[in-house]
Amino acid sequence: MPTKVLMVCLGNICRSPLAEGILQSKVTNIPIYVDSAGTAGYHIGNPPDPRSIAVARKNRIDISRQRCRKFEVADFEDFDLIYAMDQSNLADILHLAPNEAARKKVSLLLDLLPGSENEVPDPYYGGVDGFDHVFDLINRACDKFCEDIINL
Repeated sequence: MPTKVLMVCLGNICRSPLAEGILQSKVTNIPIYVDSAGTAGYHIGNPPDPRSIAVARKNRIDISRQRCRKFEVADFEDFDLIYAMDQSNLADILHLAPNEAARKKVSLLLDLLPGSENEVPDPYYGGVDGFDHVFDLINRACDKFCEDIINL
């Protein structure tokens, strides 16, 4: 049975689709299922932000077929690990947790990188450089995730 990982940001159009695509591209030979969601339902059914699609494509990852969805309480049952992109998303997810076991599944993605920034900044209102920076942060965290899984 594969480990199921959920990446979560606010709208599920910038950071979490990138995180889903990046991690999925790294675990092709490991039994891991990756998905993404947003804590807000602003963009349900829409593709990721064109800038996220572009930065992923620039790094040979195709996220264009992903569709945005909202995080739901059922995700606590369906996923083994839930990674939030920032403190606000973390708080929103934990607020919905039905019990302590569910709460223990949730952490910040960048907690995988001790000593780094602890939040993946939201690049939505910035320029393309912000998307490159976010890609780099998420990519490093996903590398660490894979390293930790392989060394278990």
